[in-house]
Amino acid sequence: MEAKRKRKVRTGRVVSDKMNKTRVVAVERLTKHPLYGKTIRRTKKYKIHDENNESRVGDIVRIEETRPLSKDKRWRLLEIVQRSQL
Repeated sequence: MEAKRKRKVRTGRVVSDKMNKTRVVAVERLTKHPLYGKTIRRTKKYKIHDENNESRVGDIVRIEETRPLSKDKRWRLLEIVQRSQL
């Protein structure tokens, strides 16, 4: 019997909502510099699938890894954690 693999979940901010059913989410993480030890911010952008176009720029969202949906989309919207104040 195969063990079911847990899907990766990330939390980030929507930075673009110009595409239909697709959002760009920036996920920030803190990491230590390998030599100097200073904590630095690293940002990665993910294209996510938003079926109902419900998220907007500035929203904090939770996303989950999924099967490839297009050339660049491998994540989908799980929930909107916090709405933007805009």
